[in-house]
Amino acid sequence: MIDLTQDVHSMTAFKRDIPGFLERMQQSGRPLVLTKNGKADFVVLTAAEFQRLWDLADRMETLLAVRRGLDDVEAGRTRPFEEAFDQLFEKHGIQSSDDRRSGTRD
Repeated sequence: MIDLTQDVHSMTAFKRDIPGFLERMQQSGRPLVLTKNGKADFVVLTAAEFQRLWDLADRMETLLAVRRGLDDVEAGRTRPFEEAFDQLFEKHGIQSSDDRRSGTRD
């Protein structure tokens, strides 16, 4: 979590003491917000914190996809797997694996 009283600094101050800022960041575990012309412009994270946020975003995308799928089921916007593939096979003139095994074609 960012502490706005300690973790917001100008780009100029950061450039003057990069090693000191990075050491404090490593110790605190918090990211830095760097300002340019008085406005927040960059956020500096440790690799571990970046990975944690990346993994969290990935999990959230997965959960949202599952939620959309469950919403589709509840709304009746789904159909059996076999039916969907049969339609795709027919549309593209592909013989289904069942047809290949039995030697027939619809």
